[in-house]
Amino acid sequence: MKLDSTDKLLLELLQSDAKQSVKALASQVNLSATAVYERIKQLERNKVIQQYTIQLNTEKIEKEFLSFCMIQLTKHSQAYLLEFESKIKDLNEVLECFHISGTYDYLLKIRVKNITEYRSFMVNKLTDIPHIANTQSAFSINEVKNQAGISLLT
Repeated sequence: MKLDSTDKLLLELLQSDAKQSVKALASQVNLSATAVYERIKQLERNKVIQQYTIQLNTEKIEKEFLSFCMIQLTKHSQAYLLEFESKIKDLNEVLECFHISGTYDYLLKIRVKNITEYRSFMVNKLTDIPHIANTQSAFSINEVKNQAGISLLT
């Protein structure tokens, strides 16, 4: 599916506030509500829009501690990679996991309440996963930018 400028604008608007009514979106893109509704449904059918989500205030839910953990496996066999990826998907503390290039094999984004909870996660959950050779953690001191949306108009 090729996106035109109206599709891109609609996606930008939905990323900034997915709760906007179709009528409000229509007035911003100068189309009828019916036309906007059909465009959104087409974007959903074509998997351009994969899901709608919300962003939580981490202080209010007591998940303020953000860590990035790099994982090195003992060997790069397909079986080890698949086993690691399968097990990491079951850990709720892990928000994101990326298979990366370089010295380390994976980069994890982990969110927990505090350093004590992070230590418990590392000792009781992460290091129980087989084939981990090395880990290195970095902790967020200050959130400078946290943008979930992807710019389409620049």
